Amino acid sequence: MPTKENLTSGSAFPGPFKRRKFLGIGLTGLAGLAPSKINPLRAQPATDKPNPKPLAAVNTAGETAYWDHTDRFEEKMKLLAAAWQRKDFRLARALAHSLRSTVIQTQAEEDSPGTPLVEAADYATVEGLPPAWRNWARGWKYYKALSLNDTLNLERSEEPIEILLSFLTEQVTSLGREVRVARVSDGVLTEVPCQVYREMRRGGMRFCTLMFMAGNPTRQRQTFLVLYGNPDAELPGYPTDLVTTGEGFGLDIENAFFKASLSRQMGQLERLTLKREHGLELFSGGEGHGEPPGLDWAHDYVDSAGFQKLRVTMWDTCPDYEVVRGPLCTIVRRWGFPHSAVHPLFSPSRLNIDVEYRFYAGLPWFHKSARMEAVKSFEAAALRDDEWVFSGHSFTDSVWMGRDGKLRTGPVDAQHSEDLWAVGFYNKDSKDSFIAFFLEHTAKGLPELRHSGAPTLSYRWHGQLWSRSPLPGKHVPAGAVLHEKNAYVALPFTVAEGPRMIEELRRRLVHPLVASAAAVPKDGIAKESVGRLARPGEAGDSPIPKEALWDALRDCKDAQLYKADINVVDLGLVYDIRVRGDVVHVVMAMPHRGRPRLGYFTNGSISVHPTPSLPVRERLMKVPGVRMVVVEQTWEPGWSSNRLTNVGRGKLGL
Repeated sequence: MPTKENLTSGSAFPGPFKRRKFLGIGLTGLAGLAPSKINPLRAQPATDKPNPKPLAAVNTAGETAYWDHTDRFEEKMKLLAAAWQRKDFRLARALAHSLRSTVIQTQAEEDSPGTPLVEAADYATVEGLPPAWRNWARGWKYYKALSLNDTLNLERSEEPIEILLSFLTEQVTSLGREVRVARVSDGVLTEVPCQVYREMRRGGMRFCTLMFMAGNPTRQRQTFLVLYGNPDAELPGYPTDLVTTGEGFGLDIENAFFKASLSRQMGQLERLTLKREHGLELFSGGEGHGEPPGLDWAHDYVDSAGFQKLRVTMWDTCPDYEVVRGPLCTIVRRWGFPHSAVHPLFSPSRLNIDVEYRFYAGLPWFHKSARMEAVKSFEAAALRDDEWVFSGHSFTDSVWMGRDGKLRTGPVDAQHSEDLWAVGFYNKDSKDSFIAFFLEHTAKGLPELRHSGAPTLSYRWHGQLWSRSPLPGKHVPAGAVLHEKNAYVALPFTVAEGPRMIEELRRRLVHPLVASAAAVPKDGIAKESVGRLARPGEAGDSPIPKEALWDALRDCKDAQLYKADINVVDLGLVYDIRVRGDVVHVVMAMPHRGRPRLGYFTNGSISVHPTPSLPVRERLMKVPGVRMVVVEQTWEPGWSSNRLTNVGRGKLGL
């Protein structure tokens, strides 16, 4: 195992690596908050900090510096200021758009991934596992051990576990393809479906967020192995009940319990269909306020003296967004400044709003997290951070919960009107219900929050609503932050059984299982496990050697990069290779939506490389044993410079 001395000493996250800085001023995260700021990990942090190994500059002969091929943020700012000064507004708009591209690329290279739960240098080898486990995990070289602890000693059904991990770059080719999770139970290893996302590469380390589902029916400490280091591994493709369709942020997401439809205009939750009996559809009808109506009307504020309301639901499209799609979770995150009813006549940059939905496989609830940050001081006559409106009269009664965690029915009493931690509705006849849990609600730089939002059964022009206005005062100072994390539950509800069920569920969500680094138990007996971890072709048993296929693809170049002479493997455009008999299945991405036609690489186009270049299909057909090549295009996850290999980074001057 490498020691920390083997890694070049450097600062831990957040902090700079010894790498090229894309911006000369501190703009890391400008194009979006770091994931840990909106969804802090429920995990014990590692005691030591990672020490990244900087990449040495690699330049091919004749290759010029990175900045010969693009322009710095500071230079674009000067050009923008000059264009603005001389009122060349079309050029100013073009430069503003180009600035955004610079920030997006800088975020990809310099955004801090956060502090990993288990560091890159903390690992063990599969070879060192007991023989029964080693045989089951054949094909994988390394693992990290985790434990899950239950602070409440509850019997738990499955819930999402989300952790940040780091890995040594030389030990892994693709985290999305290679990472697997195995549960240790009574000496037996069992694979647990997992999802890898937000892969980053920083110096000599790779980072990713890992999610898997875990319960605790036995109320005992649980151990899991995270296995990696298998270049023959394939994208796992776990079957689950989570189905996501659509493009961009305008998605339909469904599981066994509900179907959520997000607005094609701005990504807000528009409709929710409950998948039981008659299939109740929750919606907000009418014409809205000129924008498409939806269930979720937050987030918004009214500016000084009640002049106008500014809302995220008035976005003509999302100013910025990120989407993660996978077998366990679909994440849709959007951020920007809310719009005026007469945008862009009034376009204040005062309150940046960041909203994220998370929908899970197999769970009857979903999360919404949000952050509202004052960029400058301003006056707000009103502000709302959670409001839901339902048309029709689908529900007959209201429910609510105070700080004590006890669910009550009927009107909210005066004592609890500003200390609510769950609100919602149910129908005593159909048993349909929809209830919000306010799991986290905090403020920085503001007076004490109001936890309001009493449910209203009869809202004029609609049916029911709740609306939370958290600010007791009107002045919002610069730097003030409102944070929330809510869960929204759709379960059959009865007066007899509903309160206990809802109280227990909220208790589990407020106190989730806690992950920490662990060691493999040495006092147990390793038993033979059912089957093996590897699918056919993942343990060095591919009928056509995958190494030969990867090597062949290095003869497929991107001719638009004339002098870089860079291939699709070093560009990181090849996401997966699967071999089934004599058929090779390749999954590839394109660098961006401006080049949507994968056939350019698959079937070939003009080549101006100094070395020979062949189309993907033609080159792979030359590998002995290959009868057919199938190439599939994907946009998930989107390509970024984090996918470049060392060689690729050098050829592009990074």
